[in-house]
Amino acid sequence: MKKIINQPEDLVREALQGMASAHQGLLAVHFDPDFIRRANGPVKGKVALVSGGGSGHEPLHGGYVGPGMLDAAVPGAVFTSPTPDQILAATRAVDGGAGVLHIVKNYTGDVLNFEMAADLAREEGIRVETVVIADDVAVENSLYTAGRRGTGVTVVAEKIAGAAAEQRRPLGAVADLCRRVHDQGRSMGMALTSCTVPQAGRPTFDLPEGEMELGVGIHGEPGRFRLPLRSAAEITAMLAEPILADLPFQAGDPVLAFVNGLGGTPLIELYLVYHELSRICAARGLTVARSLVGTYMTSLEMAGCTLTLVRMDDELVRLWDAPVRTPALRWGI
Repeated sequence: MKKIINQPEDLVREALQGMASAHQGLLAVHFDPDFIRRANGPVKGKVALVSGGGSGHEPLHGGYVGPGMLDAAVPGAVFTSPTPDQILAATRAVDGGAGVLHIVKNYTGDVLNFEMAADLAREEGIRVETVVIADDVAVENSLYTAGRRGTGVTVVAEKIAGAAAEQRRPLGAVADLCRRVHDQGRSMGMALTSCTVPQAGRPTFDLPEGEMELGVGIHGEPGRFRLPLRSAAEITAMLAEPILADLPFQAGDPVLAFVNGLGGTPLIELYLVYHELSRICAARGLTVARSLVGTYMTSLEMAGCTLTLVRMDDELVRLWDAPVRTPALRWGI
C-alpha cells in the first residue's frame, strides 16, 4: 500500500483539520462528534440541508458545504456510515427554524442511522424530512443496499435542492424538488482498478490487467460484468445504454450530462468519455442543457468513472445555474 498518510486511524480527523484550515470563513469543522457545517450557519428562516456518509468519496460531501448547497456534512470513517449522534448533532447545529432536509445515499447503514437521527431530532421539535437517493441502474441489490445504490444524482440533488432552500422555499417544497431530481436521474459506473482502504492495507477486489468491471459501486461493490478492457466509445455506450433505457429518456428531452471520475482517472480521459456521451445523446435526440465533468464523487484512488443523466426542465436549469460557493462547486458568487 502506497498512500500519503500518517496513521490510518488518524486519516479522517487529520483530513478534516486540513479542510478547516484550507477553507476558513467558509467551513467550520466540529469534532466529537465530527461534522462539517457552514461557517455562517445556522441561517434563520432557511431550510437546512444535511448529507453525509463514509469518508473516501471526497469531495462528497464536505466539499459541497456552503452557500447554495449543503449546510452540513457528516463524515464516517472510510467507507463506513456516520453514527446517529453525529447526524443529530449536525442537524441541531444547522437548524434555522425552517426545518432540515436529510439527503441520504441508499446504503443500509446510512439509511438506518439517518432515520434514527431524524426520529431523535423530531422528538426535540426539529422538523426533518428525508430523501433517499437510489439512482444506480447497475444492480437492484448489493452487499451494502436494499435496492439501488446512491451515486451521481446525489451531487445534482444537493445542488438543486440547495438553491431552492436559498430562495427560502418551505421544507416540503425543497424535499419534493429533491425527489423530483432523484426520479428524473439515472447513473452507472465502471472501474479499471480497485481501491485500497487504508485500514485494510490491500485492494478491495482483484481486477487483473486487461480487464474492467462494469457497474461497480463507489465502495468497490461488484458490478454487472467483468469484461476485457474496451475502447472509450464502447465503455461509454455500455454505461449510457442502460441509463437511457431505464427512465426512459425520450427524444427532445433536455438533460444534465455528468461524467465523474472515481479518484484515479485523469481529466483528459473524462473529457473523452464526455465527448462519446454527447454523441450518444445527440443520436438519441437529447439536448444537453448543462454538463459537469470532473472528479466529484470518488472511491479513494479507484480508476474509473460514472455517468449520470438527469432530465431537466426550465426550473431545474435555473436552480442548477443559481450561485453556489463551496470548496468543490463554485459559480455565480
